[in-house]
Amino acid sequence: MDKSFYNLLVQRRSIYAIDHKISQSEEEVKDLIKQALKYCPTAFNSQSGRILALFNDSNQKFWNLTYAELTKVAPIAKHAELKAKINSFASGFGTVLFFEDEDVVHGLEKQYPAYKERFADWSLQSSGMLQFALWCLFADNNIGASLQHYSPLVENFIYDEFKLPLSWKLNAQMPFGRIVSPADEKTFVSLDSRFKTAD
Repeated sequence: MDKSFYNLLVQRRSIYAIDHKISQSEEEVKDLIKQALKYCPTAFNSQSGRILALFNDSNQKFWNLTYAELTKVAPIAKHAELKAKINSFASGFGTVLFFEDEDVVHGLEKQYPAYKERFADWSLQSSGMLQFALWCLFADNNIGASLQHYSPLVENFIYDEFKLPLSWKLNAQMPFGRIVSPADEKTFVSLDSRFKTAD
């Protein structure tokens, strides 16, 4: 049995210590992102996933604005801690923003009314698969990444700042870069409590 995908499952981790010195070019990274976007499965082949890739100044701007939004709601005592965390994301090579196009989802609800109540769930499942697929591609290329969730705060600025359609619903943010230090050892809940078989 080919173990390559299994190895990626093990290798893919949340990497927080990153910088911008990856060996790939910006164009090579864009190609990885496009391949994940193209081939990741979606319900009814809806292809509802959307991505905004941020590099260089746009990456720095995104995290600066994110920090500004956080300081509006976080206690002052937490600002220094938040600044350090946000700076760690901004120091990477870039950030991927994951969206689902709600116009596509609502179109499917109208086209297939019998499944109307399920399309929002299936859209989120598709988004999760896209995030995981790209995370594995990054891991395969020795690029560290983590998954962040700063919605709805960042929605206060992203649509105007980056000229995005309002139908794009933000789900997650993935800062990525060269791995400066590996992830901590991962602990696992016993599989006996998570896995069953039926006779």
